[in-house]
Amino acid sequence: MIRTRYIAVIAFVLFSFQATAGTYEDLIAAARGGDLETVATLVKRGADVDTTDPEGNSLLMLAAREGHGPLVDYLLAQRPKVNLRNSAGDSPLRLAAFRGDLAIVEKLVAAGAHVNTFDWTPLIYAAFNGHAPVVQFLLKARADVNAASDNGTIALMAASRGGFTEVVDLLLRAGADPNRTNENGETAVDVALHFNQTDVAARVRKAGGRSGKSVKLEIK
Repeated sequence: MIRTRYIAVIAFVLFSFQATAGTYEDLIAAARGGDLETVATLVKRGADVDTTDPEGNSLLMLAAREGHGPLVDYLLAQRPKVNLRNSAGDSPLRLAAFRGDLAIVEKLVAAGAHVNTFDWTPLIYAAFNGHAPVVQFLLKARADVNAASDNGTIALMAASRGGFTEVVDLLLRAGADPNRTNENGETAVDVALHFNQTDVAARVRKAGGRSGKSVKLEIK
């Protein structure tokens, strides 16, 4: 009798674990695919709105990264942790800025997402991909134009790398320092020239920028 009960308990636990695992996988897949109906159903059944995938991406991060606006709206209404970070250090706002989805960026900021963060900021992410509308919005939201990543990269350098002249102009007008250097001693001018963005290099020079590299003469 005792053995029978023991087996029954084990079977129940295993069934519950399998059901939970299935729910988790369904939830993550639905968030990635923008399946609002499935996400809402599972959350109503008790799924945690801050559930994360193996890389630490929350449901909100997945929805923001993939540009699923309606799902972002639903998740924000559930009061998730809008400043969670995944294993790479990305937040929902950084992912939305990298994608260039202005509507989602605006919603996240309105919900309390941090515009200024340590390391790679949403502004740097947006500048890296040349998303001028997002850069403009973040600057109006008081993003620090000279905030630097862990390797010293600022938004101006990121935009210069890709040759995004409109973004470069926006950043310079907002007070970006054209002579800030990264960990390699390179300024925005150096970065632009390294990637053959001569037009951008000329723009930055016109704003007072110069190369951060010193010329060394070797005596043989």
